[in-house]
Amino acid sequence: MTDIKKKVQALDPNITARNVEELAEKANHNIYEALAVISKRARQLSQELKAELNRKLEEFSVHSDVIEEVMENKEQIEVSRLYERLPHPTIIATHEFINGELYYRYTNEGTEEENHGF
Repeated sequence: MTDIKKKVQALDPNITARNVEELAEKANHNIYEALAVISKRARQLSQELKAELNRKLEEFSVHSDVIEEVMENKEQIEVSRLYERLPHPTIIATHEFINGELYYRYTNEGTEEENHGF
């Protein structure tokens, strides 16, 4: 996995209006196809970021038999805040789609495959 955090530092985390015709044009003039690709990529990014955050927070966990006390430290809080400030995975996926950074393919029921590289 490439480092998503570094890649999206300059990306605006706010939702912006997009030209639907531009999205459809990049997916064989089919807006539904464009949205399907973007949503699949957003789910993939979400899972990757969640796994990465859990790995980093696991480094801070203190294993003890006492459940009553939860230890928090500044580094753990900063890591959590960093991930909270990242743009939503849907915004990242849409940016990747518009900039032609996504590759996807469909496998037809026959032996033919239709590949789309952006």
